Amino acid sequence: MGSASVFEEHRSLLFTIAYEITGTVTDAEDVLQESYLRWSAVDTGPIGNQRAYLAKTVTRQALNSLRTTQRRREDYVGPWLPEPVVTLPDVAEDAVLADSLSFAMLVVLESLSPDERAVFVLREVFDFPYSEIAEATGKTTAAVRQLAHRAKEHVQARQPRFEVDAQRQKVVTERFIEALGGDVQALMDVLAPGAVLLSDGGGKVSAARRPVVGADHVARFLLGIAKKPIPDMRVEISSLNGMPAILIYSGDTIDLAVMVESDNDHVTGLYLVRNPDKLGAATTTRQFSR
Repeated sequence: MGSASVFEEHRSLLFTIAYEITGTVTDAEDVLQESYLRWSAVDTGPIGNQRAYLAKTVTRQALNSLRTTQRRREDYVGPWLPEPVVTLPDVAEDAVLADSLSFAMLVVLESLSPDERAVFVLREVFDFPYSEIAEATGKTTAAVRQLAHRAKEHVQARQPRFEVDAQRQKVVTERFIEALGGDVQALMDVLAPGAVLLSDGGGKVSAARRPVVGADHVARFLLGIAKKPIPDMRVEISSLNGMPAILIYSGDTIDLAVMVESDNDHVTGLYLVRNPDKLGAATTTRQFSR
């Protein structure tokens, strides 16, 4: 099998690794392009485990990309949120993959160091051996084990402690959408008391520059948004990153993507992406795999 065919065979896996490390489709695609150029220049004959070699190449490029963008994110206006993507329904059949792609998880991963993030993704999501992760990250096996342990503890401390039921999440989202047409109390009834709203405008469009915390504050913020008219507005229900989502269009252009996180009874988190640079992937289905 030629080098191009081998790369294509593993493309969905490699894209998933790159996306989960970088948090954006744009950077993930750049990582794959650079990785392919490096792969095509290699004599693949002596390579025994091509999957591991490709994963190592992509990981290194993704880490380089993440380190560069993290410096830019320090000057980002307001909260930085990942780039939402449309996932195929079969992602939900793999609980580990679905959880790792969820917006809630990607936001947690943003709080890890680049090395911790790469190690966590490769170990917890893709189950790579510590020795292969060490080679991919340029660390010793002992250091990788420590990074994996620290990252796992950090993620577990911030993950919701409930089993997600897709059908109940859908019902909660429908209740939330209906409540948007009501008053503050109607919204508070569907929001968890400690609900958190994060809004990413990137300084290019209007958005909350700090997290909005608490059902009352979130409800009032949302109703304030609802009062601002959007020309030729239409609303679509979607699924982004395996989560229920609402797409709000102005004509044919997406103005806002809202990912809805719930505990199966109430909305616990809302992720609003308005930065136009991050909405390009919100209507294109991507192939993810482990």
